[in-house]
Amino acid sequence: MPIGPARMPLLDHLGELRMRFVRILVCLAVAMCIFYLATPTIAQFLLAPVAEYMPTDSNGQVMLNVFGAFDAFSVRFYIAFWSALVACSPVVIWQLLAFFLPALKPKERKWFLPTFFAACGLFLFGTVFCYLIILDPAFNWLTDQASGFATVMPQADKWIDIIIKFEVGFGLAFELPLVVFYLTIFEVIPYATLRRSWRYVYVGLLVVSAFVTPDASPVTMFLMFAAMIGMYEASLAVARIALGGKIKRQKAEAEQAAREDAEWEEEWARIKEERARQAAEEGGE
Repeated sequence: MPIGPARMPLLDHLGELRMRFVRILVCLAVAMCIFYLATPTIAQFLLAPVAEYMPTDSNGQVMLNVFGAFDAFSVRFYIAFWSALVACSPVVIWQLLAFFLPALKPKERKWFLPTFFAACGLFLFGTVFCYLIILDPAFNWLTDQASGFATVMPQADKWIDIIIKFEVGFGLAFELPLVVFYLTIFEVIPYATLRRSWRYVYVGLLVVSAFVTPDASPVTMFLMFAAMIGMYEASLAVARIALGGKIKRQKAEAEQAAREDAEWEEEWARIKEERARQAAEEGGE
């Protein structure tokens, strides 16, 4: 990765930022053109986990419905845009990383490549997890709600939209281990605090799961909640291994501080008792 000088005039910084944005936009434009042509194949791939809940043609291909003259174009454009954005996300991250990297110290730069690969890998893992584990039970529950009073007519824009939101939502949610790891590594929040406050963290993860899942299904919410708990505990385990003796030292310091506080409270209680005794003696005189 080319690294520019840390000190540059403002206009040179803006010029470099513009150059990197141009690279990102060109990459996205080329990818969108390619993915637009491949939209039918991508759509069939996205719909494969939920194909049993949808009508198919004689060739077994899932058939969606569009109700307007321009709906088909907008759906294809939407699929091409998100496909290009996901495919080009490493390029986007790389270009942004190259812009901010000169401002960091050499010892801080060593974290960026591991962070880059970990972020890409976790996002990919989240989307694969959603595709293989979440979509089928989610749509099973959602379509089953129409039983007895309605017929499900899969509308192209709405079904594609919710599937993409599922994929992106789970991909972003699975970045949690990276956030927790760096919070503990850089001691923004001590490991002991996260470990001790697990009840509050679990409630927070439940709230996040409710907001991230794009449907109102309790099935998907609790599946994401269970996955995020597993990722959270795994990230704490990795942080504990990476920190090693630092966690023991922090624990020892916390215990020492607790002992000192207890000793001070005992001393203060003794002082107040002594003052009360002296006041009683003076009053008696």
